[in-house]
Amino acid sequence: MRKLVKNKNVLLIEDNTELQNLISTFLKSYNYDCFVYSQPLEALEEFKKESSKYCIVILDLGLPGMDGFDLFKKLKEIKNIPIIISTARDDIGNKIHGFELGADDYLSKPYEPRELVLRIDATLKRYTDDDKIKINELFIDLDKKTVFLDDHQIEFTKIESEIFFMFINNINKVVSREDILNQTSLKKDTKNRTIDMHVSNIRFKINDDSKDAKYIKSVWGIGYKFIDDN
Repeated sequence: MRKLVKNKNVLLIEDNTELQNLISTFLKSYNYDCFVYSQPLEALEEFKKESSKYCIVILDLGLPGMDGFDLFKKLKEIKNIPIIISTARDDIGNKIHGFELGADDYLSKPYEPRELVLRIDATLKRYTDDDKIKINELFIDLDKKTVFLDDHQIEFTKIESEIFFMFINNINKVVSREDILNQTSLKKDTKNRTIDMHVSNIRFKINDDSKDAKYIKSVWGIGYKFIDDN
């Protein structure tokens, strides 16, 4: 079970090849995986498909074919992700405009790569939330009792939600059918097959397969175990 910000994939949108290589290499030494795009439209298409993959965006403003501020707004429309602007535009007007749009930080080139790492670390700390975790493709808000799969919220019934969050509160522990019966709002005379049906519905909604369980493993004769190998 991982805090949401433990995802350390960085989307770098920068058309300077030398700077791409410098930043990518340096971030890798600090355990960040850097995915680089020179063309804003390609970066935008990638972000539309894989926004949940990234924890932060490093964005140059002087890009070919699209102004960086326009790209900034399009990225934010897709997902409210932390964005650090990395640019040669060091005048106060651009800085103010960047922060007005919602930039988390603004670095004027040239700068030391170590400074960028420190800014990334500081930005992600502000986004740390102990109530938000990630398990494989699932994003879970423990406080709001919401679950997202690939940025789409899963609609559980009341009973399904109770069972699911009971599993989450007992990661890698066996939860018996009796536990489920006693700790949810199921009627006390509920049959085992009804409990199994609810679990089957949960599996379907979180894209799990009982024959090759990624999340919910059946424990023969007892109940279930929600597994997380991370």
